Amino acid sequence: MNEEEARQKLTENIEQRQSSIKRFLRRERPRRNRLTTTSVVGSALAVGFTAGPGVGGPSFAAGVQGALTLEQSSIVWQVLCLAAMVMSVVAAVTTNLANSHSVAEKVSAAEACNTQLEGLQTALTFGHLPLEDAVQLYQQYTAQVSFVDDVADKATAT
Repeated sequence: MNEEEARQKLTENIEQRQSSIKRFLRRERPRRNRLTTTSVVGSALAVGFTAGPGVGGPSFAAGVQGALTLEQSSIVWQVLCLAAMVMSVVAAVTTNLANSHSVAEKVSAAEACNTQLEGLQTALTFGHLPLEDAVQLYQQYTAQVSFVDDVADKATAT
């Protein structure tokens, strides 16, 4: 394979890899956002459910009891504590899911790799980079996103 064919093959590999990364990002960005939003909202609601009784004390419970025409103020405390517990569990689970799968880190790594590959593609297209260096950079960049599936990802060797 001559250098021009090898350069073309590397360009195709870069394009295939970028396509895989973009597919990954389309799937994982919304997931990251959902997990983060759910965690933040769950934490905020847990705080909100405990703030009223915590700040207002018995007068808060009596006020809610009167507004909802409940027979016992203990029902107010029970419902708020149960709601706070549920929201705390939701926040903890979503935070741990995001952390255990390293969703944010993987999305950031994929975004960075995609940007690096764009720069590599440009340098390769305009011939400002020797092919051997381009292959080495391609391998270096794509190693950072080994979690992105790409069946057709094979770097061209010189």
